[in-house]
Amino acid sequence: MVRKLILIMLVSGFPLFADKLEEVPNLEIQSTTIHSAIIDGKELKYEATAGNMLIKSDDGKNKATIFYTAYTKEGTSDFGKRPITFCFNGGPGSSSVWLHLGTFGPRRVLFDDNGYAHPPFSLVDNEYSLLDYTDLVFIDPVSTGFSRACHGEDPKQFHGVDEDVKSVAEFIRLFLNKNNRWSSAKYLAGESYGTTRAAALAGYLHDEKHIYVNGIILISSVLNFQTINDHQNGNDLPYILYLPTYTRAAAYHQKLKPELQNNLQKTMEEVQRFALTDYASSLMQGDDLDPKKRQEIIEKLSLYTGISKDFIDRCNLRINNMHFAKELLRDERRTIGRFDSRYQGIDSHGCGETFEYDPSADSIFGAFTSAFNDYIKTELKWQPTEEYKILTSVSPWNYGKAATNQYLNVGETLREVMTKNPSIHVFVGSGYYDLATPYFATDYTLSHLNLDPSLRSHITKKYYNGGHMMYVQKESLIKLKKDLAEFFKK
Repeated sequence: MVRKLILIMLVSGFPLFADKLEEVPNLEIQSTTIHSAIIDGKELKYEATAGNMLIKSDDGKNKATIFYTAYTKEGTSDFGKRPITFCFNGGPGSSSVWLHLGTFGPRRVLFDDNGYAHPPFSLVDNEYSLLDYTDLVFIDPVSTGFSRACHGEDPKQFHGVDEDVKSVAEFIRLFLNKNNRWSSAKYLAGESYGTTRAAALAGYLHDEKHIYVNGIILISSVLNFQTINDHQNGNDLPYILYLPTYTRAAAYHQKLKPELQNNLQKTMEEVQRFALTDYASSLMQGDDLDPKKRQEIIEKLSLYTGISKDFIDRCNLRINNMHFAKELLRDERRTIGRFDSRYQGIDSHGCGETFEYDPSADSIFGAFTSAFNDYIKTELKWQPTEEYKILTSVSPWNYGKAATNQYLNVGETLREVMTKNPSIHVFVGSGYYDLATPYFATDYTLSHLNLDPSLRSHITKKYYNGGHMMYVQKESLIKLKKDLAEFFKK
């Protein structure tokens, strides 16, 4: 092992070889290093591998290289007793850096207890890593991270719902083969659009590759895009499902009346009931809504959101999440975040419909970028010359059949694969302050899977006092690890 380790590190760490890779990315290289960390109070020794996998066409032509970072517990002799979890984020167009250095990996970006990182940014051992329960493989889909289409290949052939799933599935098949992990229990873990990918991928692996997964981890989920997309007139569902998150945000920023602030649990039950009954039925009536009833709804919405009745009236009872982010603290000349509505931003002026930047994004993007680029070179000994793209544009993304008068919905795929493989268990984690993929929309989707009653207990739902990346707040990071530990123990 030591000899193999030294040889791999010499090759991948040689700058000239890195240049060659960028010129002709048709080679597989990797850097493997040995580490240890204290996880849950115990020392764990592990092997870290940063590398790239070649994806080929059926006729053997090189199509793309997919970059990954894998962590394997040292001393495992029987892989049949050691699970493996394939992890990715979303976007589409996002690398896996968020789950990697935010929560699951053995190293994490250092944030204060409230979720803020301060330059110069650094990494610390992640005592809340999942590595004590499962080996981990973080995958960067084509065009993200260091993953690229091979020269002469159009990257757009990977930029789509089905295209993306096929390439990631092929990576997983190759990884299982090359690392002798067929006997391991297999898990998929995704965040945001990564949950869309995870559900679709589980179905594709089952049907096309005959690879059955044991579990799926969904963080900040979006399976049915009708629940969050209000860009098309006539879709009232997002307004209903975003409302409880508006109330949470208003409560956090002290914009609710004292009687609502003081018993938030009771308030939230009341708001969720209102959203699914009076509010939903009123929106369904459209312009036929009785004027008196309309006024009642306006007053209720104002009460539950902290937004003025005049604004709600001008919005025709339908509050867009980006408008809400600008409006809630407008009188204080502040905005709130989309990824996490607890964060505050400062725009150049108090006018405009939406914020000029997302304060919850700017508070973390730089930290992850800086920390990863230092980590991959200094600790994992990978010496690339190309840019690691934590986020990149893959527009236009091919939504396939869903692009023609439909919304993308992989909920049915999840139901099908859970039915075909009743061994699958699903973990769903949602942040209360997430204005990108609100928790109530996730609950709605899961309650509309039409899943057989015998399988409903296979879905575990947990909630956190955080946003889209709830784990940047230490309280939520600790709870997430505890909840996932219980999930793996089952």
